[in-house]
Amino acid sequence: MSGTDDGLAPGGSFPSWLDTPPGAVWPDPDDPEPNPFVRYRRLLWSWQRAMLEGWTDDDVVALVRRLDASVARVAGDGFRITPVGSWVDVDDRLPRRLLWKDETGNVAGSHKARHLMGLLLHFAVDAVADDTHLAISSCGNAALGAATVARAAGRPIDVFIPTWADPAVVGRLEQLEARVHVCARPDGELGDPCMAAFRDAVRAGARGFGVQATDNRWTLDGGRTIGWELSEQMRDEPVEHLFVQLGGGALLVSCALGLLEGASIGPLREAPAVWAVQTEGCAPFDRAWRALPQGDSIDQRLESAMAHPELMRPWIDPQSSATGILDDVTYDWLGVTRALLRTGGSSVVVPETEIVEATRLVQALGIDASATGAAGVAGVMTAVATGTIAVEASVAALVTGRRS
Repeated sequence: MSGTDDGLAPGGSFPSWLDTPPGAVWPDPDDPEPNPFVRYRRLLWSWQRAMLEGWTDDDVVALVRRLDASVARVAGDGFRITPVGSWVDVDDRLPRRLLWKDETGNVAGSHKARHLMGLLLHFAVDAVADDTHLAISSCGNAALGAATVARAAGRPIDVFIPTWADPAVVGRLEQLEARVHVCARPDGELGDPCMAAFRDAVRAGARGFGVQATDNRWTLDGGRTIGWELSEQMRDEPVEHLFVQLGGGALLVSCALGLLEGASIGPLREAPAVWAVQTEGCAPFDRAWRALPQGDSIDQRLESAMAHPELMRPWIDPQSSATGILDDVTYDWLGVTRALLRTGGSSVVVPETEIVEATRLVQALGIDASATGAAGVAGVMTAVATGTIAVEASVAALVTGRRS
């Protein structure tokens, strides 16, 4: 498996998408298994591919248990289903009831490691040599997730980070024995210098170990576990809207995929409308989204998006305290577009003041989230303030990204 995918094309010709594997089986709701990669294994493409290669189900479970134990030794805990809860009448700027899903207790403090554990399972199926260098471009949480999982698996990794990366993150990366490369932006050039350096490394033989499906579609495989969890957690308390922070796009696409599968083969009656949340200091997806033709069918709008890649152009001088979503390009924007259209969602841009207020509120309510982690809640606040959603609406938000 190289930079993209291996020819299986599980999303057809559409970028940043995965179809449901043939024969996928939803788990028994009474199964108490807490590890998502064991609980939902028969929904994963890695499991399907392992079966085609002659593995047994016991082989896959043993692999997951072994990797998870190694992750726990490095990170302090392994992969577990993450909690949900509700805030009721806590603040006039929120709906009367807001369901939250807290990913700050996930491996390395965010959802990112879910994508990367999913990639490790594919590397095992593909028998990728243990000494093959992995590579990632990241400004924070993804780098920590990648370095943590790579260290647990005993695989070398190169991490390409911006000059303004959090020193605490850099220090932790060095503790995890990642090779850190600080990438400055050349004067007058647009685009992410970290992504350019990352792609150079992949061309030189490294394996992409990031969270952009444009570089490795299988990164969506493990990310779908969050959507499957939500599908089960919302079974008895369904919501109409889900707000998800948006940087490169793979988190939102993965969650939407999992929720759509939860509605098609799982316990949900209908997937919620998914909303993409960006900040006013970096909103390349919203700009592209609003430039798409209105009023056409979903297929026509998707075809228009694919036919006009110039709509997704780099954002000049990205700025926000939510540094984890300052991707100057939404790499998986076509998948995000498809997810919003399929679920009936849309895009919201959040003022920086709302990011700050949401961060304070989320922390005061007991979740140790960073500004990045609180961005989804900020999106809800903005949608309520503008009248986009009513205070009586049933709403959920992902909280992912722990304060350093």
